[in-house]
Amino acid sequence: MPLKITVIGTGYLGATHAAAMAELGFEVLGLDIVPEKIEMLGRGEVPLYEPGLEELLRKHVAGLPGSSGRLRFTTSWEEAGAFGDVHFVCVNTPQKHGEYACDMSYVDSAFESLAPHLTRPTLVVGKSTVPVGSAARLAKRLAELAPAGEEAELAWNPEFLREGFAVEDTLHPDRLVVGVASERAESLLREVYATPLAEGSPWVVMDYPTAELVKTAANSFLATKISFINAMAEICEAADGDVVKLAEAIGHDERIGKKFLRAGVGFGGGCLPKDLRAFMARAGELGADQALTFLREIDSINMRRRGHMVELAREAVGGGFLGKRVAVLGATFKPDSDDVRDSPALNVAGQIHLQGGQVTVYDPKGMENARRVFPTLGYAPTALDAARGADVVLHLTEWREFRELDPATLGEVAAHRRILDGRNALDPELWRKAGWTYRALGRPRA
Repeated sequence: MPLKITVIGTGYLGATHAAAMAELGFEVLGLDIVPEKIEMLGRGEVPLYEPGLEELLRKHVAGLPGSSGRLRFTTSWEEAGAFGDVHFVCVNTPQKHGEYACDMSYVDSAFESLAPHLTRPTLVVGKSTVPVGSAARLAKRLAELAPAGEEAELAWNPEFLREGFAVEDTLHPDRLVVGVASERAESLLREVYATPLAEGSPWVVMDYPTAELVKTAANSFLATKISFINAMAEICEAADGDVVKLAEAIGHDERIGKKFLRAGVGFGGGCLPKDLRAFMARAGELGADQALTFLREIDSINMRRRGHMVELAREAVGGGFLGKRVAVLGATFKPDSDDVRDSPALNVAGQIHLQGGQVTVYDPKGMENARRVFPTLGYAPTALDAARGADVVLHLTEWREFRELDPATLGEVAAHRRILDGRNALDPELWRKAGWTYRALGRPRA
């Protein structure tokens, strides 16, 4: 009999994973404790923006015209337990309020709710990013609570999704990492991922703790690389250098590579910042805090970039924001997403607003979420409307739409043609030809 799969938690990770599993040919049941979310998904709608996800969902949700019918949703733990041979746990692990540590309450609750309904041999697969050591504890708890006892096994299968590319990354992963305690668990996961394995996706098998460390180690490395080039931007500012040319030169070294070497206002989102901090917190609990002290400076460099952009904006408008109009292009932490969690763009906009500036924000997809976080900011329906009457324009999220803006047209509505490129993604010559004063981070002369 073909495997049946459940996905526990239908947020960004879970909704994507459920739709992708249906695309791979499995019967899938998604579970969430929020009835409104389940109703929305049952209509083939997603409560977030992720390119290609809604189309994939509609292709498989039962009851929709022309769908395969392989994907359903429920709020019933009993139904999920009876249905699944493999249960993927995809719930959120946010940062604890007032602490660096990871909040495991959602993961713990999912295991406590699912386990009593596991009456036959089954595999529960954690995909959430958790502190190292969690899997061993959860495996023990699973065996205690499940009627199937030790035949309710645990595996850990970290996710490596990039927002904006989540569907592609799930269907065609650049690697599949599994932490298992038995050959049976590995065999079941090989069956689940048979299609990407046949396409050549690397398969890396390891123990629980190593699998738990992979995601946090990878994110810490990426954060380090981003903060490194941003530290070099600080040096370039002081020494009259050009960080873009510097990055180009060192990026040709294959040991370094070109990716993640674009200086700007830094990283944000729901993963890198909180994973970095949770990693430091867990290292401290393990007595290995000295190994990760460098991550504190990585975090500090990242946060300094936001403050520096605020200072550049203040200088651009003559030393103070009171009575000045500031246009902010971008609200999400990255393009091709509607995610504004820990967004550098929104953080900068908020700081300027709190210092007396009249801030107007435009983002192609993140406006609704931005309004919920910062309802007191001004919002415009287009980039042109955001720039109308502006004393300075800040480019803070590198959407393609912003790269393709006509500087001359934008200049006709702005009060002053001043632009600060917080992502080093615009063409300085193009903007200067249209009469703009152009300034980018780490490029005082560019």
